[in-house]
Amino acid sequence: MAAYGLHSHIQSNRRRSVALLVALFFLVYVLIYAGALVAEALSVDADINMLTERAWRDLLTAAPIATIGTALWVVIAYFFHQSMIDALTGGREVTRAEEPRLYNILENLCISRGITMPKLKIMESDALNAFATGMNDKQYSITVTTALLNRLNDAEIEAVLGHELTHIRNGDVRMMVVAVIIAGVISFFAELVFRLWFYSGFSFRGSRSDERRGGAGVAILIAVALLAVAYFLSFVIRLALSRSREFLADAGSVELTKNADAMISALRKIEGRGELPGTTSAVMEMCIDNPREGFGELFDTHPTVENRVAALVKFAGGHDPGPIALPPPTEDAEQSGQPEAAGPWDIPSEQGPWGAVAENVSSEDSDSGERPRANASSPSEPGPWGPHTGG
Repeated sequence: MAAYGLHSHIQSNRRRSVALLVALFFLVYVLIYAGALVAEALSVDADINMLTERAWRDLLTAAPIATIGTALWVVIAYFFHQSMIDALTGGREVTRAEEPRLYNILENLCISRGITMPKLKIMESDALNAFATGMNDKQYSITVTTALLNRLNDAEIEAVLGHELTHIRNGDVRMMVVAVIIAGVISFFAELVFRLWFYSGFSFRGSRSDERRGGAGVAILIAVALLAVAYFLSFVIRLALSRSREFLADAGSVELTKNADAMISALRKIEGRGELPGTTSAVMEMCIDNPREGFGELFDTHPTVENRVAALVKFAGGHDPGPIALPPPTEDAEQSGQPEAAGPWDIPSEQGPWGAVAENVSSEDSDSGERPRANASSPSEPGPWGPHTGG
């Protein structure tokens, strides 16, 4: 059934995500069966029918243990995934006193919609990116890079924070963390079976007849095919979970901020500048933009910025300025964390509070403490009560 409107799309996407995660969890049992098939082929002299039957019995025996092991893996990741991500990215929690500008923007967004304030974290990086993590209200956090904080204005930062808050509101963050956990289990079991096969020297134990050796070879091929399909499907499912949600998060940000142009300009500034060196693909999949590409767009975890901007222009009425070239950051901006704003009395040397001051000022006037006078050769300057001469 077709879904209409933002909220119905969210509900529809949640149902699809739950179905995908159930299928992803089912892949663990497929891997167990593939491993049992390889183990039987390497240890028992039998034809293919006997080997598949024995592998099925092994699966039924191992299923409770596999379920408990996977559940334990999920529990550990539930409580410690944030610590692992922070250790990987170097993110640190900040307070209002440390980052008042960023903290106030996020707090205002949360207050406006009655959202529980997530933790706010800063990651030292030249990349322009942000991501949300957590499994519940007590764990949710939003991490932004220092470069993002320095290069985006307040409206654009608000749009980025709105994007990440939408991921939290829609349950995307929880789903992505669980998907990454289960995909990690699948990767672990797949690597375990491949290593078992590799260290066996790709050979079979004991003496076998040609017929039995052929049965074991077929069993090995079936197991390898199952491993490859399970691993590939787990990867594709993660792509589906990540890709489809970015459009909704962009739309949710506009719903929160009422500023489609800020979301568009933020994406244009982030475009191609979001690579976080040293982080895993699992972390990059949680970011607002993942510049890591596959073959064309087939294996990209995020829609292209062009497609996301086009959707915002079409459905939110935004205006696309096109790709934005950012100037290199100045040393002062990097040291202070953001460009120093001019105060009400920060007036350039050639500009006085009453207008332009001529460059040619005598040293006597400066020494006497009088208001500088313009050079007599310069055109007459208008004063507060009308024109007057410079002499």
